[in-house]
Amino acid sequence: MPVNNYKQLLFIGVGGACGAVTRYSVTLLIISEGFPFATLFVNLIGCFLLSYLSYSATLKGLIPFHAFVPLTTGFFGSFTTFSAITTETVLLWKDSYILAMIYILSTFFGGLLLCFLGYVMVRKQKESV
Repeated sequence: MPVNNYKQLLFIGVGGACGAVTRYSVTLLIISEGFPFATLFVNLIGCFLLSYLSYSATLKGLIPFHAFVPLTTGFFGSFTTFSAITTETVLLWKDSYILAMIYILSTFFGGLLLCFLGYVMVRKQKESV
């Protein structure tokens, strides 16, 4: 592996560490009992921001590639987490299958909606320029 790839992996790891710390910080700020609001919030916001970054040519042009990949793959890859969703769904299911279904459906459809919203916002910005 070339030296530049090792640097890129290091930067992705740093981005991942920052995303994980940010995600954990959000769970400390959003106290939720009985429903995993913090994970839902993190995943929905992460869906929107990652979509917005990915589809915005303007931002892609401002952010060098060597920084873009650590931000998207590193930071958002660890900031949002499917493993937490599935684990929390199973835990909710044990107590209330209705809450579990609300959680998984709102995560999935809310994520799709916000991802699409990020895409639409970038498209509208392109049209106005």
